[in-house]
Amino acid sequence: MIVVSVIIGLVAVVMASQWINKQTNVAAQKVVVASMDIDLGSKLSPEMLRSVDWPSGSIPEGAILDPKALDGRVLKTSVNRGEAILESKLAPVGTKGGLSAVVMEGKRAMTVRVNDVVGVAGFALPGNYVDILVNTTDDAKKGQNNDASISKIVLEHILVLAVAQEASRDDTKPKVVNAVTLEVTPEQAEKLDLARSVGTLSLVLRNQVDPKPVQTAGITKQVLLRGHDEPLPPKAAEAKPVKKHVKVAKKATKPAHTAPTVAAAQTCVEIVRGTSRHRECF
Repeated sequence: MIVVSVIIGLVAVVMASQWINKQTNVAAQKVVVASMDIDLGSKLSPEMLRSVDWPSGSIPEGAILDPKALDGRVLKTSVNRGEAILESKLAPVGTKGGLSAVVMEGKRAMTVRVNDVVGVAGFALPGNYVDILVNTTDDAKKGQNNDASISKIVLEHILVLAVAQEASRDDTKPKVVNAVTLEVTPEQAEKLDLARSVGTLSLVLRNQVDPKPVQTAGITKQVLLRGHDEPLPPKAAEAKPVKKHVKVAKKATKPAHTAPTVAAAQTCVEIVRGTSRHRECF
C-alpha cells in the first residue's frame, strides 16, 4: 500500500508540473501601459510608460505595442497606473498638450464666473454634467405686471471640463472656485454668452447617466407666489368721436291773435279765496 501511494503521488506531481508549464507557456505580447497616474491633456514621455507582457488572446483593441509610437502624444482622458494606453484615449497626432486636446471635435470650451453658491458648493467637478439656469427680466411683460422677473433653464446636460485651472477628473472632494469651464457647441456658446449678459447664472448639478432633456416654460414671480399669472389689464377702449347732428328748424310765423299755450309739463292748481277763484300753474 505504501508503494502504491508513493507511485500515485509521483504521478500526481508529474501531471501538476506539466499543467503548470502549459499555463506559463501561454503566448504573450508586449503592451505599453502607464507607469504612473497621468492626467488628461498631458503630453506623454518615455518615463511615463513601460511595457508589460499581455496575453495575446486578450489584448484590448487599439493597444500600443511600441513605446516610441507614443512619444509626444497627448491624452484626452485620465489614465491610472498600470492601465493600457489605447488609441481611443489619445488626441489626434500633432495635438499640443493642454485643455484644447480634451475638447471634442465640433465643441468649444467656454468659462463662466461662479461663486460658492452658483458653483453648487464646489460639487461641479470636471467630468460632471450641469444645467444652466438664468434669472433675468422678461421684456415682453414690462409695464403689464409690477415684476417681470423670470428664471429659466437655457442649457441642459453641459459637460464641465475644468474648474479654475484644474482639469483632473479623479477627485471627488468639492472645490470652491471662481470659474468653471464648460464644453458647449457654438450655438450653446451664443446662448450662454447672452444669458450671462442679461441676467444671473446658476449651475444645476444633474445625474451623469440621465441625458434626457426636460423642456420647461420658466417660473415667474406671479406663478411662484399665486400659482398662476395675473390677467393682463384690459386695454382702454378708444373714445369714439361723437358726431353732433344739429337740425336747423325753420321759424314758423305766429298768428297775430294766438292765445299763449301752457306747456303740457306744467301743473295747475285752482285756488279759492272767499268768492274769488284763480288758477296758478307751475
